[in-house]
Amino acid sequence: MKIIDTIALILIIIGALNWGLIGIFEFNLVEAIFGAMTWLSRIIYILVGISGLWGIKLLFDNN
Repeated sequence: MKIIDTIALILIIIGALNWGLIGIFEFNLVEAIFGAMTWLSRIIYILVGISGLWGIKLLFDNN
C-alpha cells in the first residue's frame, strides 16, 4: 500500500497547490494545462478528490 499512499499524497499536494494558485492569483493550473472541464481535467479533479479521501485514511494510520 505504500505506493498508493505516495501517489495519493502527490495528488493531494497538486490539488492544494492548485487551490492556492486559485486563491492568490485566480489562476487555475489544471484548467490552463488541460482545458476548462475537458474529460482529462475532470479525471484530474476526480483523482485529486479520491486522493483527499484516501488522505483521511493516512491520517489515522499508526505507521
